[in-house]
Amino acid sequence: MKCFFPVLSCLAVLGVVSAQRHVAVQEGPLYRTEGSHITIWCNVSGYQGPSEQNFQWSIYLPSAPEREVQIVSTVDSSFPYAIYTQRVRGGKIYVERVQGNSALLHITDLQARDAGEYECHTPNTDERYFGSYSAKMNLVVIPDTLQTTAVPQTLHKVEQDPLELTCEVATETLQHSHLSVAWLRQRVGEKPAEVISLSRDFVLHSSSEYAQRQSLGEVRLDKLGSTTFRLTVFHLQPSDQGEFYCEAAEWIQDPDGSWYAMTRKRSEGTVVNVQPTDKEFTVRLETEKRLYTVGEQVEFRCILEAQNVPDRYFAVSWAFNSSLIASMGPNAVPVLNSEFAHREARGQLKVAKESDGVFVLKIYHLRQEDSGKYNCRVTEREKTVTGEFIDKESKRPKNIPIIVLPIKSSISVEVTSNASVILEGENLHFSCSIRTAGRPQGRFSVVWQLVDRQNRRSNIMWLDRDGTVQPGASYWERSSFGGVQMEQVQPNSFSLGIFNSKKEDEGQYECHVTEWVRAVDGEWQIVGERRASTPISITALETGFAVTAISRTPGVTYSDSFDLQCIIKPHYPARVPVSVTWRFQLVGTLEFHDLVTFTRDGGVQWGDRSSSFRTRTAIEKAESSNNVRLSISRASDTEAGKYQCVAELWRRNYNNTWTRLAERTSNLLEIRVLQPVTKLQVSKSKRTLTLVENRPIQLSCSVKSQTSQNSHFAVLWYVHKPSDADGKLILKTTHSSAFEYGTYAEEEGLRARLQFERHVSGGLFSLTVQRAEVSDSGSYYCHVEEWLLSPNYAWYKLAEEVSGRTEVTVKQPDSRLRLSQAQGNLSVLETQQVQLECVVLNRTSAASQLVVEWFVWKPNHPERETVARLSREATFHYGEQAAKNNLKGRLHLESPSPGVYRLFIQNVAVQDSGTYSCRVEEWLPSPSGVWYKRAEDTAGQMAVTIMRPDAALQVDTVVPNATVSEKAAFQLDCSIVSRSSQDSRFAVAWYSLRTKAGGERDGPGLGEREEEGDDEEEGEEGEDPTERTALLSVGPDAVFGPEGSPWEGRLRFQRLSPLLYRLTVLQASPQDTGNYSCRVEEWLPSPQKEWYRLTEEESAPIGIRVLDTSSTLQSIICSNDALFYFVFFYPFPIFGILIITILLVRFKSRNSSKNSDGKNGVPLLWIKEPHLNYSPTCLEPPVLSIHPGAID
Repeated sequence: MKCFFPVLSCLAVLGVVSAQRHVAVQEGPLYRTEGSHITIWCNVSGYQGPSEQNFQWSIYLPSAPEREVQIVSTVDSSFPYAIYTQRVRGGKIYVERVQGNSALLHITDLQARDAGEYECHTPNTDERYFGSYSAKMNLVVIPDTLQTTAVPQTLHKVEQDPLELTCEVATETLQHSHLSVAWLRQRVGEKPAEVISLSRDFVLHSSSEYAQRQSLGEVRLDKLGSTTFRLTVFHLQPSDQGEFYCEAAEWIQDPDGSWYAMTRKRSEGTVVNVQPTDKEFTVRLETEKRLYTVGEQVEFRCILEAQNVPDRYFAVSWAFNSSLIASMGPNAVPVLNSEFAHREARGQLKVAKESDGVFVLKIYHLRQEDSGKYNCRVTEREKTVTGEFIDKESKRPKNIPIIVLPIKSSISVEVTSNASVILEGENLHFSCSIRTAGRPQGRFSVVWQLVDRQNRRSNIMWLDRDGTVQPGASYWERSSFGGVQMEQVQPNSFSLGIFNSKKEDEGQYECHVTEWVRAVDGEWQIVGERRASTPISITALETGFAVTAISRTPGVTYSDSFDLQCIIKPHYPARVPVSVTWRFQLVGTLEFHDLVTFTRDGGVQWGDRSSSFRTRTAIEKAESSNNVRLSISRASDTEAGKYQCVAELWRRNYNNTWTRLAERTSNLLEIRVLQPVTKLQVSKSKRTLTLVENRPIQLSCSVKSQTSQNSHFAVLWYVHKPSDADGKLILKTTHSSAFEYGTYAEEEGLRARLQFERHVSGGLFSLTVQRAEVSDSGSYYCHVEEWLLSPNYAWYKLAEEVSGRTEVTVKQPDSRLRLSQAQGNLSVLETQQVQLECVVLNRTSAASQLVVEWFVWKPNHPERETVARLSREATFHYGEQAAKNNLKGRLHLESPSPGVYRLFIQNVAVQDSGTYSCRVEEWLPSPSGVWYKRAEDTAGQMAVTIMRPDAALQVDTVVPNATVSEKAAFQLDCSIVSRSSQDSRFAVAWYSLRTKAGGERDGPGLGEREEEGDDEEEGEEGEDPTERTALLSVGPDAVFGPEGSPWEGRLRFQRLSPLLYRLTVLQASPQDTGNYSCRVEEWLPSPQKEWYRLTEEESAPIGIRVLDTSSTLQSIICSNDALFYFVFFYPFPIFGILIITILLVRFKSRNSSKNSDGKNGVPLLWIKEPHLNYSPTCLEPPVLSIHPGAID
């Protein structure tokens, strides 16, 4: 099961990726024991349809491996066969759905007949079958041979008794399997607790309740032989009471690598009752009395009362005032601490175990410091199997206090001093006198102590009973320099001297006398102690220490003198030195610095930053006091500020070092050093200045009055623009005549154009801005600073004032640009050249540069478009119109003289027509060299019309009205008499003309769709009654159009000359009778090499009559030569003369009227001499060999 969900996840991912149904089942073969509960998982992936799939389980028994036996289904309750129906209905076999695409088959009570090959099938929910829909695995059912046996019994044990139990575990499974064995303890109403277990991997493990005891070896599990497992608990505890049993499991490894517990068995139980033992014990402490005298003996007895004391382990410790004296373990060996170990080594103390329950502490010679609280503590210990001891319960009785009284003494002590109140630094002398009632019993040890205001006691010096003097720890160094001295003046008198006293020496001085006597054992013992004291008050030197600074001249002017006094209180004796320091804080600063110090030894020390004061400052100290006076002459700004007096109180130490006791700072004295009253006045007059570019701007600044003849001036020149809030600095000249350019001069590049001048008179300053620009316009003014030399030879600014403003306006030159405004109209033919002239009549400056731009207004186009542009650098640029009308390459520019510009458009076309004009921009250089546009003007307009050639096309016909026989051929010639250009091309089309009037006879083309020409003429009375039908058309590119349907396949085309076209109609029929004409279109190439139709002309109609004659008459005439010549030859000369006469008359009339129309606008038939090829034998004309699309 632990591998089930990872496999499902993998299969699900694979299914999504492949989008192909895939069914997977748990890998086999699986070995399971009879009677066990088995699960087999099945998963489907890559399916379509609902997310919840159905599963059907079947088995193939080993007895019939080809036969499917249905077991259970998630969708069909009638799916199981009869052999499984009862188990399925009883819930012993069922399917657990884990997810929509995965399920588990459960068999709760596995039987031997359940062995076989299991198949998991998923019904199809896909649109088409794609993938696998079932999967199989093998299940092997083996007998359950695991046996777990133990002897059932009931044991009664006492606490700390050992426990041993055995269990027999055996199996006869043929497959490779592992066993796990566990001993458990069961109590009524509780879950079983694991005592110790051996896993299938031979690892021992215990629950948290027994883990520590297992690690100590108190709990063991041993395997004896191949089937016996022994549990050992060495020291039972009351918590071990319960039923002990062993549980075994047989494990087998599945093909997927996981281990599965096939079966579990538990043995009969052993009931263990644990009788707890009495572990309680009591402890009491005894001694004879509570009050002792120094030198007596005391014995403390620690008595332990408990059961089975000899069989138990106890440890005892002794304590005095909560401090350990000694400890004794179960081995009865005492261990004493360092202090009591020395006394035990000298035989003054003993710690021992008198019996199993009695422990003794003896002190043979009590001391007074032995007074205090005594106690013992008893701790029971438990010995483990490894020999280690574990602390268990611990008890101690109540403390027993004892008092050790000293030997009584009869002495009295008295202390005297030379003074009770002194000033710090004076000497102190004390005397300690001892009086006895009788003869002294022994020796004295004297200790001088000081108890300060905080009741802290410190030893000053002491003299032991052997006469050795020792200073206290805090007085050791002071004593070495003789600052503290103690001596025994007489046997009963002791003195103490403290020299150069300090404030810390104030307090209660106490003389502590101890009387000693020698005991019997030779040891000195204290008999008695007495104390006496006297108070000493010491006035600190810094008490009332104060300092005051005064001055009678808080305000002075330059070069005056002033005095400062530092008054110190109280008045100290000469032995108390005071150092005085004058400190100074310059005006405008935050830091004080030392000027001069009058040291404690009378010397004078100048500060590091007092160089400017030394030559003009005197310091003096009064002899009768510590007051110090500071005198400063020739005052200046460097002496203006705040002064302060700092006094330090010093005291000499015992080691000849100095200690600063106190420091006091006086009040602040502010000394103001005032500058002279200024008399500076600057001219406030206002000016207005207007000038043209490139001219100089003259600015002046005049000082009318000044404070001193030695005054120096700093002049700052400013300009204020309307767009700026404040003026901007142009130039600054310092009082030392140094130049500094302002930000405005740097930003605007004025440095090279500025010229400053200081006049000899000293009060007049001028600033010139060369080559003025328009951007230099603004309001100019000067800012004057007056500087004087201070007493310490430093220049200082006394005053400042601003002058009146000069309003400067810099203009550009007046524009004088003017162009010719002449207008005109120009008409030219295509392919010719057009000249557009732009004349500049006047300009602002000869140094200016011009930008010339030509533009055009096209008809029906309101916006103008640029044709070409000539930049001021003489660079020619095409405009957008040049790209549209393909003007590039056709434009030519020339300037025959200054101010005259001509633009030529070569090879003009109709689309070049429009209204042309030119615009000129005049650019001038600014003083800084930057070009700017000063003016612009537009010239007069020129209307240009581009015309095409006049149409001169004339068409005539050579063939007159004709009558032909059926099956004969007739010709339709189209002759071009004149044309408009030698470059012309022609498009020729022949038409059949029919009249729309009713009653006309049927002819060829009737009922066919008629084509009308591009330009049809309309008669005066209405619509043209003529109906046209096209026979054939030839385009200007010599491409033939389709033949008319009545004449299809009977037309032959010839181009006899560039101006003569012929169309022959073969196999004439009576339906071909009618009028015919040809229409000619004249096409010319444009300058852009594109062909366009110039005009069109149509010939006069030609009448054709086709006779419906028989072949007999033809043969008669053709067979008789005389008749043939009579009919065809002789009449022709006569008709020829007649035709010539008619042609002459018509030619003359044609000159007056080119086209004469008949009634209803129908052109008259032309009469021309027939041009026929006669055959000597037949009337049939020769057959043409030219077809449409081919030209001979």
